[in-house]
Amino acid sequence: MSETSTDERITVYSDYVCPFCYLGRESLRQYQADREDELEIDWHPYDLRSQKRGPDGSIDHSVDDGKDEEYYEEAKQGVRRLQEQYDVEMDLDIATDIDSLPAQVVSYAVKEREDYETWLTFDRAVFDALWQEGRDIGDADVLVELATEAGVDADAVRDALDDASLREQIHEQFAAARRQGVTGVPTFAYDGHAARGAVPPEQLERLVEGT
Repeated sequence: MSETSTDERITVYSDYVCPFCYLGRESLRQYQADREDELEIDWHPYDLRSQKRGPDGSIDHSVDDGKDEEYYEEAKQGVRRLQEQYDVEMDLDIATDIDSLPAQVVSYAVKEREDYETWLTFDRAVFDALWQEGRDIGDADVLVELATEAGVDADAVRDALDDASLREQIHEQFAAARRQGVTGVPTFAYDGHAARGAVPPEQLERLVEGT
């Protein structure tokens, strides 16, 4: 179990393939930069591909999830608007062909088994690998590289990817998020209150500090 590095935590539901999750984390970083004490991120995984995911865990891209070209064009415009607002450069606007499940499995394992700073380093590396470098975070070799650079043993990463019970735990985390009423990501939660979307730093400040 990871060690707690601060007394305060903000819960964040997110999926690595969600561009708004990446931008939301940048907003959180900007808010944190003005805080005297950093909030620890209590990350909870969420599966944006759930409607397309088959019983074996693979994604069937032929399944209609109601997201057409118009939806993705609007999403891209939203991403670009927030990029400008938060002064963030991104290699991609949307990542429709990347499966984040392997990354979420490894991240969950690191979060449970390593210290907080190791998990946070890996978590940031996964986001940056996809959105800054356009890398496939569903690829085992990419995940091993990112994790080992964060200080995680390579064999432990490959074992996590092959661990069926760990995947069951991840799917239970997805179900738990739905039971908590999470219907989209990113969702930030603090002290019984929540904010959904890549909200600006001042809104996160109001969520946490009530100001």
